[in-house]
Amino acid sequence: MGGDSSNSLPRESPCLSYWQRTTRAFPHLFANQNNPVPARIKSVVLGSGLSGSLTTFELLEAGVKGEDVIILEAREAASGASSRNAGHVRPDAFRGYSAYAKVHGPEQALKIIANERLVLEKVDEFVKKHDVQCDFNLTSTFDVCMTEEFAKYEAESLKAYELAGGDISHIKFYEGEEAKEKTGIPDAVAAYEWPAGSSHPAKLTQFLLQSVMERGVQLFTFCPATAITTNQSSLHLWDVHTPRGIMTAEKIIHCTNAQAALLLPQLESCVTPNRAQAHSLVPSPAFAATNALQSTYSLRYSLYHFYSLIQRQGDGTIILGVSRSNPTLSSETLEGRFSTDDSHYNQEIADDALRSFHQIFPTFSSSDAHGEGLDHSWTGIIAMTPDWVPLVGGIETLPGQYICAGFNGHGMARIFTCAPGVAKLVMGHDWSTTGLPECFQFTPMRISQLSEGNLPFIW
Repeated sequence: MGGDSSNSLPRESPCLSYWQRTTRAFPHLFANQNNPVPARIKSVVLGSGLSGSLTTFELLEAGVKGEDVIILEAREAASGASSRNAGHVRPDAFRGYSAYAKVHGPEQALKIIANERLVLEKVDEFVKKHDVQCDFNLTSTFDVCMTEEFAKYEAESLKAYELAGGDISHIKFYEGEEAKEKTGIPDAVAAYEWPAGSSHPAKLTQFLLQSVMERGVQLFTFCPATAITTNQSSLHLWDVHTPRGIMTAEKIIHCTNAQAALLLPQLESCVTPNRAQAHSLVPSPAFAATNALQSTYSLRYSLYHFYSLIQRQGDGTIILGVSRSNPTLSSETLEGRFSTDDSHYNQEIADDALRSFHQIFPTFSSSDAHGEGLDHSWTGIIAMTPDWVPLVGGIETLPGQYICAGFNGHGMARIFTCAPGVAKLVMGHDWSTTGLPECFQFTPMRISQLSEGNLPFIW
């Protein structure tokens, strides 16, 4: 198994993320790992990450019986990108507007930005309503411009967004000495601040899995769907092939993100797997106790060269993420980012991340005491789409099949509206009831355009 394309199964032996290392006691980690699948089921959800688990949760909330749903997972529970990200719940406040407008038009671009802001509210609301112990921290985030060039780009982006009617009332701007003081970064040129959050993504996903399983849903781990074929007795049913049997189902929901093209080959040129990397650091005294960072950060040298940063409020662990196209890295490392291999991390990327972190925050100190500094490095596979927005909706050419995938590394800022949206579609509601931007919708025309590659260059 494995491979370097979206039409391959996930690697059998992935590395563990910081989040996975701290949730090894989850009782359903290996649920039904040896049991055969039932011969018949009404609905199959493919993927046990945040998208799959929240879609399932929403289906149950809408009246679907738990015993009518099965979740299939290729590896252990929540083993994909949902448990491998950098911990952000960080909406884009304005930066992506111009790029989205080039592809989808100004109206859709405004909706995309507004939708991400709504996701933050939805996560906060859900965590409070259900008392989810996922270390969610509603705070603010800094978009820090580390170069004059990028500061100019951000200023132009904000202006374009405002002129288009975008709401900027929640955005604060700092420059010069004020930016340095607010962010604690000596080399900051400018900075923008707006509401955001952070969480323990594995705990959030595992809460959802625990909840739906308590209501009758069965989770089968280490049991990937390897093929889907039309049932010979009925054109309205599907046969889901797995290593532990074939299931006949009425509805199938694809929540496999970077591996979506394995079962939907028409998406091979529409979903590109991309390796991302993150690191956990134990703080030195300069970032411990009352010196801990209260906001999250995006530290940006350019659109392609940036670092993300959160500091967990509970244990003080710092999570440092890196951009996928850092121009300071070697060509070999950059070429390797288009992969589904999450079995190991890249040492060059780790070295660059630590070196840059010490340069950005010189007070951290490079001479850490034993036990401080780098704790762990890991990778995860995200799914990029050519038009930079998710694939959500019913698949017209495959009646009874649906998709919720392609989050472009921004799943935590999109899934909490996309998953409830696709659940509504599964229940027979119209697209208008989802509240999602129309450009998210999975349509034959959109897939044709993405496959042909006739999109403007947005960056």
